[in-house]
Order: sequence, then structure tokens, then C-alpha cells
Amino acid sequence: MADYLQLRNEVELQLEQQQQQQQDESKKKKMKRGNTRLASLDVFRGLSVFLMIFVDYAGAILPSISHSPWNGVHLADFVMPFFLFIVGVSLALVYKNKVKATYKAVIRATQLFLLGIFLQGGYFHGITSLTFGVDMESIRWLGILQRIALGYVIAALCEIWLPCRTRLEITTSEKYYMNWCVILALCIIHSGLLYGLYVSDWEFRLPYSAYSMLSPHDSHIVYMVKCAVRGDLGPACNAAGMIDRYILGVDHLYKKPVYRNLKECSSSGYSHVSGSQPPWCFAPFDPEGILSSLTAAVTCIIGLHYGHVLVQIEDHKSRLYHWLLCSFSLFGLGLLLTYAGIPLNKSLYSISYMLLTSASAGITFCSIYVLVDIYGYKHLTFVLEWMGIHSLGIFVLVSSNLAVLAIHGFYWKSPDSNIINWIVTRFVKK
Repeated sequence: MADYLQLRNEVELQLEQQQQQQQDESKKKKMKRGNTRLASLDVFRGLSVFLMIFVDYAGAILPSISHSPWNGVHLADFVMPFFLFIVGVSLALVYKNKVKATYKAVIRATQLFLLGIFLQGGYFHGITSLTFGVDMESIRWLGILQRIALGYVIAALCEIWLPCRTRLEITTSEKYYMNWCVILALCIIHSGLLYGLYVSDWEFRLPYSAYSMLSPHDSHIVYMVKCAVRGDLGPACNAAGMIDRYILGVDHLYKKPVYRNLKECSSSGYSHVSGSQPPWCFAPFDPEGILSSLTAAVTCIIGLHYGHVLVQIEDHKSRLYHWLLCSFSLFGLGLLLTYAGIPLNKSLYSISYMLLTSASAGITFCSIYVLVDIYGYKHLTFVLEWMGIHSLGIFVLVSSNLAVLAIHGFYWKSPDSNIINWIVTRFVKK
């Protein structure tokens, strides 16, 4: 009996090794053919770039599509999760040598992070200014590309180093069970810190030049925000903001947070002080902060799962079944948590927001996959596919306003007499 069990174990081990070898050979063949690009994924990336440009430039005219001031979701709030989801899917399509792949992942993430600091750290002064340069005491350290870089490197390390089961009879989710353990761990850490940390009273200061009510003899105005709470999810006293203030410093956070569009702050604008507004209306806050980046990385790992299904399963119908099952399960769980009292909040990247937007990304990806890769309607989406292939360049030139700033540099007689100022004056400020 013992000999029989030993023989059975050896046979199972050989089968697992053979299956792993076949999978590795299959990935190598794909790399040799240079066929690792998925058209529907490029189209999805291009769609995300288009949405980002659309909400950035049209949001001033149509506030309903711009970012939600705090709780709730608008069209703009889906853009970042879409990018993170796409990053995760892409990671599963690349054959990996562990050491070299780790080196490449860290280098690429570092490059994205530094590029993000350059583009969104305050070096450029907006589309209406021809000046540039940033004070290192107030540079913004985190932003869109930095968040993508952090999510990318976490998901990449999961894909490269976490073990994968190779038995034939188990599902894709079971093969990569350690990824789901990381997802659970990140969600527990995020929730534990968000609800468990005590937030004490805090203060910040702003230069007098921004406020007309101050005397020119005063160099700064100091605001005190009263908190002394635990588990608060409002703009003033949440743990995410406290972590960023302690680690990054309040001067290195985003200076124009979207919660200034709330009713409590809306009458104050961005440059007028009044006693009727709470002090936190004028405080910096980073929507791409440290704590919220944990659950943002979860979106990348969920996208990685969709990529695993793409690699492991060849049948279109089976792929769609797994993707849609996962998407609707995540969507239902997100709605359940929302009704349980966890708000949909992009600035905090709440778990309910993460689940609902990740599910929406999965459903959108499935729709594009059916249209492009199954039915082959590529002629309808070739512009989006091109935008997806060149997404980083478009982000740098258009979304970061470098192209607009270049056009702004051409003026007639006076720097104010240029086409950008004319558009802003005629359409945006109305």
C-alpha cells in the first residue's frame, strides 16, 4: 500500500511538472511570435485616455462628469481604476524570469514615479502661465503616475514571486490563491488604519498673498482643525490625510483638493477667506495619498487575475464566463458594503469604491473584448487602439498640458494675447 501511494505521488508530481513546462513553453512561443499585445486591451487603454482628457477639459463646463467632491462617484472617478486594472491585466501577458523581471519592474516603476513628480509636482504653473519651476519645500510627491507606479510594482512582485499551483483540476483563482491573500491583507491594513487610527487636532499655514483679508504685514495665516476622533471619514479628520501629513508633510500635498467644491466650502472659492467656512476647506489634501494607494494596488492585482484567465484559458466563452462572474461578484459585494455604511469615496479609495470600480473595469473590458477580439470590429476602434499604444506620450503631452503650454507660448504682441487665454476667457470662465 505504501509503494502504491508513493508511486501515485510521483506520477502526480511528474504531471504537475509537465504542465508547468508546457505553460512556460507556451509563453515563450508567444514572446517569439511578438504577439503579446491584445487589441482589446489597447482599445480599453485608449478609451481610458480619452475619458481622462474629456473629463479634464469638459469638467469645468459639465461639473456632473468631474470628480465627486467627496462621497459618491462621477464619470471622472472611473478613470484611475481603469488604468490600474489595465496595468494588472498587462502584467500577466509577459513571460518572466524572476530576477530580471524584478529589476525591470522596479526600474519601470521608478521611472514612472519620477516622471509623475516632474509633471505634477508643481514644476509647471498651469495652462495660463508661461512660468515654471517649483520650490522643493512645497513640491508634490504623489500623483497619478506615482499611484500607477506603486500599483504596478506591487502587482508585478505578486506575479513574479508568489507561488502558483499547477494541478489540472483546480481553477485559475485557486492556482493564484496567494494573490487573493495579498488582496485581503491590503484591505485589512487599509481598513484597520482608516478606522483605527486616532486623529488629533492639527494645524496648517498658508501665505497671506492668497487672501485679501490679511494685512500685508502678516506673512502667513495659521488654521487649526479640531478633530480628536477615530474612524472619521470626512475631509477634515480622516486617517489618510493624517498619515500623509506626518510622512510627506502638509506642504507637499495637493493644494486644490476636490472637496473644496462641497457646499461647506463652495462659497469660499480658492482665494478668499471668510469666517463662515470651516478651516479644512483651505487645507491641502492628496487624493493619491499613501493609505489610499494600498487599495489602489488591489485594483491592479484584480486586473492581474483577469490576465491570468486570459493566459490560462483559450476558449472565448470560458474566458467571458470567468470574467463576468468575477465582475458581477465584485460589483455586488461593493454595493453590499455601500449599503452597510462604507461610502464610495475616491479620495480615500474606500473598499466599496475599489470593488465597484474594479468590477466596472472588468465589465467594460469584457464588452470591448467581445467587440474587438471576438467579432473583429477593429475598424470602429482603431483610433482608441492607437491612443492606447501611445498612452504615456499622450498623457505627457495632453493630460499634463505640455502641448497646451507649448501653444500658449505663441502670442500676439502681449503674452496675454494668445489662443489659450482666449478659449479660457470665452468658454471656461463664463
